[in-house]
Amino acid sequence: MSATSHRETESGIEIKPLYAADDAPSALEAPGEYPYMRGPYPDMYRGRPWTMRQYAGFASAEESNARYRYLLERGQTGLSIAFDLPTQLGYDSDDAHALGEVGRTGVAIDSLADMEILLGGIPLGEASTSMTINAPASILLLLYELVAEGQGVPSTALRGTVQNDILKEYIARGNYIFPPRPSMRLTTDLFAYCAERIPSWNTISISGYHIREAGSTAVQELAFTLANGIAYCTAAVEAGLSPDDFGARLSFFFNAHNDFFQEVAKFRAARRLWARIMRERFGATNPKAIALRFHAQTGGSTLTAQQPENNVVRVAIQALSAVCGGAQSLHTNSFDEALALPTEAAATIALRTQQILQNEAGTVDTADPLGGSYYIEALTSELETRAWELIQHVDQIGGAVLAVEQNFVQGEIENAAYAWQQQVESGERVIVGVNAFVAEQETSIELQTIDPQAERRQLERTAKVRTERNREDAEASLARVRDAARGTENLLPPMRDALRARCTVGEICGVLRAEWGEHDRASRAAG
Repeated sequence: MSATSHRETESGIEIKPLYAADDAPSALEAPGEYPYMRGPYPDMYRGRPWTMRQYAGFASAEESNARYRYLLERGQTGLSIAFDLPTQLGYDSDDAHALGEVGRTGVAIDSLADMEILLGGIPLGEASTSMTINAPASILLLLYELVAEGQGVPSTALRGTVQNDILKEYIARGNYIFPPRPSMRLTTDLFAYCAERIPSWNTISISGYHIREAGSTAVQELAFTLANGIAYCTAAVEAGLSPDDFGARLSFFFNAHNDFFQEVAKFRAARRLWARIMRERFGATNPKAIALRFHAQTGGSTLTAQQPENNVVRVAIQALSAVCGGAQSLHTNSFDEALALPTEAAATIALRTQQILQNEAGTVDTADPLGGSYYIEALTSELETRAWELIQHVDQIGGAVLAVEQNFVQGEIENAAYAWQQQVESGERVIVGVNAFVAEQETSIELQTIDPQAERRQLERTAKVRTERNREDAEASLARVRDAARGTENLLPPMRDALRARCTVGEICGVLRAEWGEHDRASRAAG
């Protein structure tokens, strides 16, 4: 391709051969000042380096606890818990739906007994913990709080984030349980509960990551994520909560993809857009509610099973984009994740990637190091403009919930994913080791294996919990959850009591399924 031929980002933004002063604004606000495009804090990483939060969890609570300790010993600065598919869908490990899936994509958590083992020996008053859980997010947060209570740690001392972003499950990931509207009630109940009991907890991580993983463009990731954020804020205001209060505990979760400059611009555009939305649409005045904070994860969908060692380079570039874009915390994928859950050695390389960036690459020395670049500023403005147009289209539909129910968002992402795949198959878009620079013989690497006995041990522990608990107390507490689901009271206090009575995640979700039903995307689409 010649230097003068047409080029554009995967979002369809044309890239000029050269950018000059008239492509960028004449002046930029400082970091820590509205609209926070250059970062939420004045000194950024000089005063507060990003948190290295490696996402991990597999097999049983015992194995996952050992992995957390391994990563903490090697310099990880925050926990990030991955749950298995049955837990994410509100099924206990001994449910027929869970057969063969227990502990495969994360850790299995059925009851307080599991959570106590998972967090054993980890001082929750000092740790900052992220939990990637959505439909049953409130239940897992309550389990975390109960374990802390057992450690003698007050809930006011707990710090961390629960993903709790159900809209993106309908859009991109598919791990939903209930229909959108009762799910939104659970989300805002969690907002209110944390405001009263766990004030330092980030109550939601509004996720563009999975939207991008499903095949969206950077513009779509940005627009649909912020549109979902608008929906959550609207629901919270309608529930009587203050945007200055709940807004200060919102966080975002973005994908760090391969196009380095576009990704840096995307993160900057996200902050400027969200500041405008919170101030102009919701009337927020609290700077903590206006300044967008985000976690980033390198792009899982960019990892290739072919020549997997190349993924080390991809991850490093993606991580650098998140850092130059001002992420508050970061997960770097392991190079072997296109093939299996990461080995300890691969997870260590991923962590070391962050440590090298933070300690050797000069990334913490100054805020917004690419600010003022003609190219970065032009991309930032163009991404912002295109994302805002798409947000306004969602508004015209009636907001994110209706846009999801009508499958508009899903359809837009599917079209983008199809266009990308066509470019790869035609060779227009080069993927090294896949459609270009292909190796005649692939090298083999060691893969993580799951202990085949882990599922059996998990089933035995869950059976023991049911046998040893007080049956009458468990049944009575589940009845209180059922009554709360039928009414309007906050659901978290009765669910907390049920968990303390050793009821399981699946039992509580089963009560809510019986009252609210399950979301059926196929019937929605047909209707």
